[in-house]
Amino acid sequence: MRSVPIDFVRASEAALADPVLHASVRRAMVRFRDLQRAVIEEVPDWQALREHAHRVKMHTLAHLDRYLEQLDERVTAAGGRVHWARDAGEAQRIIADLVRARGGRAVVKSKSMTSEEIELNTALQAAGCQVVETDLGEYLVQLAGDRPAHLIAPAIHRSTEEIARLLADRLGVPVHDDPAELTRTVRRVLRRTFLSADVGITGVNFAVAETGTLVIVENEGNARLTTTLPRMHIALMGVEKVIPRLADLAVFLTLLPRAATGQRLSSYVSWITGPRRPGEGDGPEELHLVILDNGRSGIAADPVMAEALACIRCGACLDVCPVFERTAGHAYGSVYSGPIGAVITPLLRGLDAAAQLPFASSLCGACGEICPVRIDLPRLLLELRARVMSRGWSGPMERMFVRGWTAVMARASRLRVAGRMARWALRALQGRRVLPYPLSAWVRYRDLPAPPADAFRDRWQKIRSSGGAQP
Repeated sequence: MRSVPIDFVRASEAALADPVLHASVRRAMVRFRDLQRAVIEEVPDWQALREHAHRVKMHTLAHLDRYLEQLDERVTAAGGRVHWARDAGEAQRIIADLVRARGGRAVVKSKSMTSEEIELNTALQAAGCQVVETDLGEYLVQLAGDRPAHLIAPAIHRSTEEIARLLADRLGVPVHDDPAELTRTVRRVLRRTFLSADVGITGVNFAVAETGTLVIVENEGNARLTTTLPRMHIALMGVEKVIPRLADLAVFLTLLPRAATGQRLSSYVSWITGPRRPGEGDGPEELHLVILDNGRSGIAADPVMAEALACIRCGACLDVCPVFERTAGHAYGSVYSGPIGAVITPLLRGLDAAAQLPFASSLCGACGEICPVRIDLPRLLLELRARVMSRGWSGPMERMFVRGWTAVMARASRLRVAGRMARWALRALQGRRVLPYPLSAWVRYRDLPAPPADAFRDRWQKIRSSGGAQP
């Protein structure tokens, strides 16, 4: 991942000024939430499943070396080859060398956020390969020279009209406004691409240490074609994708589709254990698994932040986040956006490069409530905020405000006086659009709140004196 500092504030201002983007993202988020709510309520032991998945993930992270070694042994025993990559550059070189060794140039890819993280397409194209994304959303993003805006819905920020014009411009087809016809157009193009590909590259949803099985979850069938038609299959996974046993899959395969797309089951779940065997009709002649660290072992060793690696990339925390809904994915400056991106990106890139992201949250807690593996995202965001502030990231105005706040909160008499002054000031400023800093920043996108008639303390005393409530 690049180390260029992320300016979330400036990027989010651009997103807020784009009504088409805002409408597209909001429409998709509302639809996702409705679908998720319906199928989650069908599972009576949903909370118990979340807790179980959390325990499995945390246990695995605590014994990561053991399970990764076991995975290596099982994949090798099944006829595959395992490659270890310490960082993005090493993973790029390993995969480019594998493609060259096969004598291939035509590469098809199914959706993989890990490959986006290491900018694999750019590296392979520099090595002379033609790389084609085969997930519909990823294909559209690639065609537009864009970046994914959502973990599971990469083209969520584009309207149907924009996609129709994009396909007409790049493929020379008529402009259609029917999403089904747009999908058929892409399918016709990709079918020819699959048949001519030398190498298929996929991500991995889960890698089972017990059996060496790679599990890929999808809805379009493109990952299955990517793993079966080309002569070589290269699977790329972060170290955190390993799980101990095949029996653990039942829990994750129940949680993932419901949290991700609001489905009871995903359309395709591919279990791949080794390359094609003698007598089998399809499958690759070679299977390579590239296991990427890229900073993950450091996160796993962090007693507070290790929990972030339990993420199964469902995107549910994005769908309920009021900040993501208004700013969309690109504002986060990383392939990982939303609440989980605001946690993972500073850990992978460094706090100095992504210092603004932990503050890109309302801390409403919705992300922690929806997470299917019960990652306490609000707690992790607060921890990162504290770490950022301890590096002196705050400005002089903020430090002055915090010192003043601390002094006021130290004595009840000061809080009482400050409350009166704040209510008086709010009444005097009601209706004004031009205000001094920092109130000017507040009213740029919001109305100034109306002050209450009385302080809560005064109302509480009135209620108690009238006998209306007992403390």
